[in-house]
Amino acid sequence: METITSVSEKSRRNRRKRRGTGSVVRKILARGKSGNSIQVVEFKIGKEIFAFDLFDIREVIAGEDITPVPESPPYIKGIIDLRGSITTIIDLKEILHITTDEEVAKNPRIIVLDQVVMGKKIGVLVHEVFSVSTYGSDEIERGENSADQKIGEVMIGVIRQHQMEDNAKEKLILWLNIKKIVENIRQNL
Repeated sequence: METITSVSEKSRRNRRKRRGTGSVVRKILARGKSGNSIQVVEFKIGKEIFAFDLFDIREVIAGEDITPVPESPPYIKGIIDLRGSITTIIDLKEILHITTDEEVAKNPRIIVLDQVVMGKKIGVLVHEVFSVSTYGSDEIERGENSADQKIGEVMIGVIRQHQMEDNAKEKLILWLNIKKIVENIRQNL
């Protein structure tokens, strides 16, 4: 019995190492008590709420001391020294063409992406990070049916978050495919 368990554990470890390959949806669906569920990091840009797959994220840090890079595209905010490693910071607001009255967030955050998954050291500048949340498949509407093909490429789906105090209200969270976003701008990183 111990041999089977250790083979299973090795298998899980190998799958984690290979996270960068395969279907995005297959990788983010995890078996929960009530069926399929996902874990996401929720964040805000302007007034809109977005989410990334938790397993694409390494950490969240304060968005300070970004050094601008001359002659770079507008969506490359600059670089930072993250514990001795140079990390490129991209501005999701510029990539998604989000216009907002809030030019500078009070406490901006950088979502540092998993280098194994992305292939490069990349951080994403956002206005605010809320939480890590788990949602069931019944709370998610997949984005494959989007009328706009460009939006369908970078959006996995929409998460319907029911408000605790009033079930009639829903908060919609746009679940983004950060791998696809990075792939689209990779030549400039």
